[in-house]
Parts: sequence; structure tokens; C-alpha cells
Amino acid sequence: QVQLTESGGGSVQSGGSLRLSCTAPGSLFDIPDMQWHRLSQEKGREMVASIDKRGNTNYLASVRGRFTISADFARKTVWLQMDNLNADDTAVYHCNMRAQTPWTTRHQDYWGQGTLVTVSS
Repeated sequence: QVQLTESGGGSVQSGGSLRLSCTAPGSLFDIPDMQWHRLSQEKGREMVASIDKRGNTNYLASVRGRFTISADFARKTVWLQMDNLNADDTAVYHCNMRAQTPWTTRHQDYWGQGTLVTVSS
């Protein structure tokens, strides 16, 4: 099963920063946009941020102004810079890309394995 590779999670104190990264394998191509989602018991799944090939971005209201998404579509890599973290940001973060592969005829969703971010107050 094709999976995106994530890194960068960890534990920080409130007010701290973390940077997540996610890279797609070479078999994925024609990626129109990249997203970060998070999953927590309290809130379920939330889409945190997205970016398309034109550089248009969207953010969850609660992270706007604190998180920054960026991407290099040629390198099939997306980053999430998270600043001024608080306890509500504690979650497992997953990256998502919709893409094609040599053995599929249409775009499908691909996900990272998840990286845990824990923010202590």
C-alpha cells in the first residue's frame, strides 16, 4: 500500500513550535493539492491546512495566524510550521495527497502514517 512519509512530531510546551514534513514516493504523480489533517479524541478529524499548485492556502480557523503550510510540488513534499502551540493542538497529524500512480486510472487519496504532536500547558 502506497503511503506518504511523515516526520517532525513530538512533545513541546505551550507556546512552542514544531515543523512537520511529508514526502510522497516517486510512484505518485499529478498531485493537485496537499493537506494536513489532525485527529483527536475530543474533536475527531479536522482539516488543518491545505495548499494547491498555485500556492493558494486554506486554514482551520483555530490555527490561522499560528500555522503555515508550504510545499514543493516538484519534490512532492509538504511542510507544516506550527508556532505558538497550545494544548488544543494536541493530536495525531496526517498529511494527505490526491494523486495518480502508474497502476491506477484515476486520482486516489494517499495518507501519511501519522505523527503525534503533544502540547503540555
